Amino acid sequence: MLAVRIHWQLLFGAVFVAFAGASDQIRLVGGSSSNEGRVEIFHDGVWGTVCDDGWTYEDARVVCRQLSYSDALQASGSASFGMGVGQIWMDGVRCLGTENRLQDCRFNGWRNHDCLHTEDAGVVCNVATLPPPNGTVRLLDGSTFREGRVEVWYNGMYGTVCDDLWDITDAAVVCRQLGYSGAEAAVATARFGQGDGLSIWLDDVRCSGSESRIEECAHGGWGMHNCDHSEDAGAICLAPGVSLDDLHLRLVNGATPNEGRLEVFWKGTWGTVCDDYWDLTAASVACQQLGYPGALLAVTNGRFGSGTDQIWMDNIHCRGTETRLQDCSFGGFGVHNCVHSEDAGVVCAQNMSTTQPGNVTVPVRLVGSSRNYEGRVEVYFGGSWGTVCDDFWDLSDAKVVCRQLGFSDAWSFVRRAYFGQGMRLILMDNVNCMGTEAQLADCTFSGWGVHDCSHSEDAGVVCGKVFGLFCVPIAHP
Repeated sequence: MLAVRIHWQLLFGAVFVAFAGASDQIRLVGGSSSNEGRVEIFHDGVWGTVCDDGWTYEDARVVCRQLSYSDALQASGSASFGMGVGQIWMDGVRCLGTENRLQDCRFNGWRNHDCLHTEDAGVVCNVATLPPPNGTVRLLDGSTFREGRVEVWYNGMYGTVCDDLWDITDAAVVCRQLGYSGAEAAVATARFGQGDGLSIWLDDVRCSGSESRIEECAHGGWGMHNCDHSEDAGAICLAPGVSLDDLHLRLVNGATPNEGRLEVFWKGTWGTVCDDYWDLTAASVACQQLGYPGALLAVTNGRFGSGTDQIWMDNIHCRGTETRLQDCSFGGFGVHNCVHSEDAGVVCAQNMSTTQPGNVTVPVRLVGSSRNYEGRVEVYFGGSWGTVCDDFWDLSDAKVVCRQLGFSDAWSFVRRAYFGQGMRLILMDNVNCMGTEAQLADCTFSGWGVHDCSHSEDAGVVCGKVFGLFCVPIAHP
C-alpha cells in the first residue's frame, strides 16, 4: 500500500512538473499571419486572454520577444483580432519593456479584472530580425493603444514627425496605415511626450487623404526639418467600430430650414463648429452634405445664437471638392480654442440659380421710416432680408439704390444706423458703386455675408431730387 501511495505521489508529481513547465506560455490567435493576433496566456491549465486596459507598445514588445520575435510593430485593443472565450487572465498590465515574460510585468493579479472580451488585447510582432520597411509607423506613449506620438521607421531606426502643417488628414493616413478607419484628432506640440534622442524624419507633411502610407504624402524630405522635439506630432485614431460615417449635420435657430447655426452630431452628442477660417467653401460643403446645392453665406460670430456644451470642429479648411465636412482638414474632434460666441452658421441655397447671382435681380427695400423714399437699406438674398454695412457707403451707392427702387436720384446717404438697426443678417459690406449700375448687387463689395460690422453700422438712403432747399421724391417717368 505504501508502495502504491509513493507511486501515485511520484506520478502526480511528474504530471505537476510537466504542467508547471507549460504554464504561463503565450500564443497569438486570430491573426492573418503567425506574427499577429489576440494575446492568450496559459495559466492554471486554461488558456485565457489579456484585457487592453493600459495596454501599450511596451507590453507588446515583451510579448513579441517572449515569442522569439525581434520586436513589436503594434499594440492593439478592443478585440481587433476577435473576441476570446472563457477566462480573462490579466488586466492592467504595466511592462517596463525589459521583462523576459509577460507574467513578469506588473498587473492586477490573475483573473482580477473588470473587462469583457470586447477588450481583448493583441499585438503585431516584427517578423524574425528583418527590419520593418521604410515608412512603417507606430504610436507611442498614449494612454490607449490607438493614440500616441507618431514615429516612422527610416534608414534603420524610428524617428518622429514635426507638427508643422500637421492636421487630421495627415493623422488619418497614419491611422489607416495602422488598420483603423480614420483619425479622431491630430495632436501637436509633443502632447504625447518628446521623442528625445530620435531623429526627426518628416516635416511639413501634406497628405491629400487618399494615401495608404505616410511616406506617400508630400513632405519636406527625409530628415529635412526646422523643428525640435517639442514639436513632435501625434495622432488619436478612431476606436474600432467607430466611423466618420457616424457624423451628421443639422441647422439650428434659423428663420427658414435652409439657414442656421451649424451643429455636428459626434459620439452621441450634438456640438457646434467654430468660425475660425470659416468661409463660403466650407459652408458649401456643409450645405451639400445637408442636401442643398450649395451655400449663399458663411455666417460667423454666433449670429444664429450660441450653442451649448461641446464645440466639435475648428480651423476647417475645405478645398471644395469634398462631399462631407468631416473630409475637410481640421484640428480634430473637440480640439479648439473657441467659445460659443464664435459658433459658425450657414445660409444654404435652395436652388442653383441663387448660388451664383449673375444677372439675377436682387431686390432692395427701405425700412425704418414712415416715408417710402427713405430708410435703412435692406437687400433680399438667399431667401432672407439683410442689411448693408456703411463702410465706404457714399452718394454713388445711394444713387444706385434709389434708381433701383424707381426714384430718379438720391438726395443723401446716411450711416450709423440712422434709420434704426436691423435684426438679422448683414449681407453686404465695402460697397463701391460707380453710380451707373442697374442694381446694388452689380456693384463691387466684399461678398455675400462677408463683413466686419455690427448693426450699429447699417447704411441708409434718402431718395429724391433736390430743388433749391427742398428734396422732392420723384419717380422715373
